[in-house]
Amino acid sequence: MSLASLAGVDVRFGAQTVLHGVDFDITRGEIVTIVGPNGSGKSTLLRVLIGAQHPSAGQVRLMAGLRIGYVPQRLHIDPTLPLTVRRFLDLPQRIPQDLAIEALDRAGAGSLGARQMADLSGGQFQRVLLARAILSKPDLLILDEPTQGLDQPGSAAFYRRIAEVRAELGCAVLMVSHELHVVMAASDRVICLNGHVCCAGHPEQVASAPEYRALFGSGTQGALALYRHEHAHGHDHDHDHPHGHGSEAAQ
Repeated sequence: MSLASLAGVDVRFGAQTVLHGVDFDITRGEIVTIVGPNGSGKSTLLRVLIGAQHPSAGQVRLMAGLRIGYVPQRLHIDPTLPLTVRRFLDLPQRIPQDLAIEALDRAGAGSLGARQMADLSGGQFQRVLLARAILSKPDLLILDEPTQGLDQPGSAAFYRRIAEVRAELGCAVLMVSHELHVVMAASDRVICLNGHVCCAGHPEQVASAPEYRALFGSGTQGALALYRHEHAHGHDHDHDHPHGHGSEAAQ
């Protein structure tokens, strides 16, 4: 059953067409990744799905009562503001302690409740954002560039956590990322976007598609194969760089 679908969606800002004729659907339990160059409309597509952007043409269909959890591309928190992780989860309304503990544990952030948000590393910060997004036990979890600032092993660890959340909640996961070989290896289906859907399918299908290779280069297919080999050995460490509050990220 489709949780959300787009049919023939266009998005225009004045004379600029950002998305044209986009068809998209996602069903419960699958992990779908959207890849594409800067300015290809990836974040705009997510905004259409969550209702923050109305399409200029086409239709958006959401399952009745659909619960969406959202991890944004960036979130600025004033580093001088005294705000613990547990208090952050209580904004804008208080969350029962048992639900907060469950979400933090599920996101791999169970030991961080008393920590100050400003003191978290990049990986810890993203896990707290993930915990907040899954508090409502969403049917659809949407993540926009969730691993910026993390190195490749740190990114891989975060994506493994996402797969565990998917399995535990039975939700669908929709991600946008620039980390082609890492995120594609964690996906059931990949959609290559460049204002329109260039190609879509299983990661290996997309990595070998002429449209994909024209955008990202022929070396990306080999990078995907290399990552799959390295990933088979596993990485248990949460490698990341210190969280840069308010840092700018490419669309």
